[in-house]
Amino acid sequence: MKRPENITYRLKRNVKLYILLAVSALLTCFSIAEAAAGNTSGKASFVYKSQDTALSASIRGQIILNEKHLNYPASVARFYQQSGYKLSWIAPETVKMHASEAMLMLDCVMQYGLNPPDYHPGELLYEKLNDLTRHFSKASVTEKAGFDILLTDAMLTFINNLHYGKLNPDYSSIKIDSGNTTGFLAETVLAAALQQKNFIKTLLSVQPKLKAYTDLQFHLHLLTGLYTGDCYEVSDSDIRKIAVNLERLRWIKDNDTTYIHINIPSFTLEFHQPDTVYQFKVIIGKPAAPTPTLESAIAYFTTAPEWKVPPKIFIKELLPRTRNNPDYFRKNNYTIYDYKGNYIEDNAANRAMVRRDPGNYGIRQSAGFDNSLGLIVFRFPNIYDVYLHDTPEQQLFKKEARAYSHGCIRVEQAEKLAELLLANDASTDKIPELKNALKKYITRNFYLKKAVPIKITYLTCSVKDGVLLTYNDIYDLDKGMETGLYTTDMTLPAN
Repeated sequence: MKRPENITYRLKRNVKLYILLAVSALLTCFSIAEAAAGNTSGKASFVYKSQDTALSASIRGQIILNEKHLNYPASVARFYQQSGYKLSWIAPETVKMHASEAMLMLDCVMQYGLNPPDYHPGELLYEKLNDLTRHFSKASVTEKAGFDILLTDAMLTFINNLHYGKLNPDYSSIKIDSGNTTGFLAETVLAAALQQKNFIKTLLSVQPKLKAYTDLQFHLHLLTGLYTGDCYEVSDSDIRKIAVNLERLRWIKDNDTTYIHINIPSFTLEFHQPDTVYQFKVIIGKPAAPTPTLESAIAYFTTAPEWKVPPKIFIKELLPRTRNNPDYFRKNNYTIYDYKGNYIEDNAANRAMVRRDPGNYGIRQSAGFDNSLGLIVFRFPNIYDVYLHDTPEQQLFKKEARAYSHGCIRVEQAEKLAELLLANDASTDKIPELKNALKKYITRNFYLKKAVPIKITYLTCSVKDGVLLTYNDIYDLDKGMETGLYTTDMTLPAN
């Protein structure tokens, strides 16, 4: 990871290093004086004490010196501070440590859609580890401390990449390294894992629990771990596509058991419940008006909704239609209002006035069978002002590719989805009221006792019944993601 540096920073860093080395030298001299005066318990204790002091000083100093070479230098420093600056991986071969398991995990990072060059592969070599453990007492303090620090940084990188992803727009590597997160700290996870018998299981527990993620990760494990070299041709493009989509799934913050998952490229909505999954077709935003990825929660839905037309659609699409079709607003149940909410009569003079200054006016479409929102709209807070709704254009669901909207999501069988939400909310008694409101075009809000999480993703592949399915990259986003994922810089590339 490249970090800016200037002369003042370098001087401060060197001063800190000199102070640490001076303290180390004083402590070592003090230990020698104690041994000469007969105040130690023997030669062995003196040797170990002086070695521990030297190792501690070396670890402190090398963290500072190698700051630019480490992916998460501040996290590495916090990790060793917690342990009293002791070696965490390197020990005599007679002492059980987790170094071999850590190295094994680094050998397998491709099974998790991660990039091997991000984990110091040129320096973390088995031969070097074996040499340091076999000849622990002969190896230099610098060698032991240096290898230990790099392995710690690699494991912290692995944990962060599994949990947050490498290119997370909300959690850059710099933000994560600062400790400015929601409570998840890789150094804390690593310290806990080192105390566990099942070291690897503890590390892998930081991954998302969503079914879409676990299915993709297991399939990638098969492709890169079991099928390779077994007369099975593995496509590199498939591996990279899975890696890109695992990365996207790591950006999802919550691991809910009951949630709605809308995936843009597959044009699907899945209502996940602990014991079943209900599937629906959806229509999503066209490339010129893409549907955003987001996380939110549906707290209520509305029957027979009025549609307040977004200004962009009103000005660019609907208002121009009235030039050749003066009755367009009336025939489609649109009403004109000014910016204060005052009703404007639909006539030629007023339409001309609106065209001269369209920014001060807007239109609303009243409830009815031809309303663009259909009979139900499901609302959830988001900065993009998009929502999930029914549509009168049911014929579009027969098409395989369904990118037609202005960014909102239209769902087939909206009434069934509403009923499932009420049933999930233990409110089946409200279903007759729902049916009556839909039949008579009654505008009514149905509030849920517990909001249902909604996750809108952009996944260009998924695994169904053990088979990898790929979808059209309709917004052309995969290439940029792949480029960012397979570089060694831990920060998101500039657009």
